[in-house]
Amino acid sequence: MGRWLQSNQLDVPQPANLPGSSGPPASYVTVGDEGFALSTHLMLPFLRRGFDANRRTFNYRLSRARRFVGCTFGIFSSKWRVFLLAIQLAPENVNVVIKACVVLHNYIRTYESTSNEDAHVYSPPSGRDTFQLGRSGSAGLRVRGLFSEYFMSPIGSFPFQQ
Repeated sequence: MGRWLQSNQLDVPQPANLPGSSGPPASYVTVGDEGFALSTHLMLPFLRRGFDANRRTFNYRLSRARRFVGCTFGIFSSKWRVFLLAIQLAPENVNVVIKACVVLHNYIRTYESTSNEDAHVYSPPSGRDTFQLGRSGSAGLRVRGLFSEYFMSPIGSFPFQQ
């Protein structure tokens, strides 16, 4: 997937304005980990040196997004064994399987959940995420800066992030 992102082979939508923002359009991004390098479509956190409020807030928001994705994957892999290993299907069939699991998950949560089910939602162990930054292109740095500024703006900030 990293190679596809780097070579623009994924069907990523065109850049768009961030919600409520009239600033420059931002690229759609994937939240990455230390296995990838920062790029226009792949966001990684700032290094942990010389932190200011903007960088700390950006890393916090990125970490929240990564945890959300991790929890979702944990829920899916606990319900459907297909997610425990690499899916051995053609990419277009993988998309169908993932979409079917999302629909089934939402159906089950809406129509067949019990009040006790919410107590068993997957949550990863607490602790800080660790990140490393790979080689960065200037375009990736600009996109990360745009998100960082947005997260600190009145439109893109949360009251609790300070």
